Amino acid sequence: MRLPRRLAHGEEAAVLDHLEELRSRLIVAGGAVLAGTVVGYLVHRPALQLLIQALPRGHRQLLTLGVTEPFTTSLKLSIVIGVGLALPVVLWQLWAFFAPVFDPSAGNGIAIFTAAAAVLMVAGAGFGYRIALPAALRFLTNYDDSIYNTQIRAADYLSFAVLVLAACGAVFELPIVVLGLVRVGALSSGKLRRNRRIGYFTVAVVGVCLPGVDPVTTVLETIPLAVLFEASIWLAAFCERRWDESKDSSRVAGSAHL
Repeated sequence: MRLPRRLAHGEEAAVLDHLEELRSRLIVAGGAVLAGTVVGYLVHRPALQLLIQALPRGHRQLLTLGVTEPFTTSLKLSIVIGVGLALPVVLWQLWAFFAPVFDPSAGNGIAIFTAAAAVLMVAGAGFGYRIALPAALRFLTNYDDSIYNTQIRAADYLSFAVLVLAACGAVFELPIVVLGLVRVGALSSGKLRRNRRIGYFTVAVVGVCLPGVDPVTTVLETIPLAVLFEASIWLAAFCERRWDESKDSSRVAGSAHL
């Protein structure tokens, strides 16, 4: 099967051609997820051991309640790994489908944003694994431990751990979201500064709404969110100056050409 052809900027195509391209790109994205899942299944044991190491000592033997649960739990983890591995391919197919709508000069900016988003996502997941998840697990497994005999079910723990790591990864995407809104004119650094209190209130609300039933997870997810929000304001101001300088340079070059 041939890879789908990327249309040029402004190139006209029939509706059936767009649908055929979309079908081809969905097949490529689905194949990437399937291949990633196979790789995920091959490495699911060390991945599962890595997640188990975040548990406090004495709680690292996970419980299963059915004959199929060990397999289904490992399969779910394999799918999560597969989606993570295939995400660059999926995003590229999505961008390639919509790229003809955008100006060709926007490609470099989107590539930089995508690379920065990937780095921040990995940093957020690392923060979650090293700090947020262990702290939350220590609090939860020791809560009223004189009353409860806490036994951790494999499927439940996997869902909780993946949600916490995904939430931390999403939290670290805040600068990308803010810069994107500033770039399209929906926000500005001045507006962000004037509405700092509202911004921090929104950050607190988002932190409470993120996955995590315990106060420790909520606080550990909200603190980096607040720090990143403040950093986003300064980063937005810096980027605005750079974008304004670039516009001025383009105008001067255009005037000289005339």
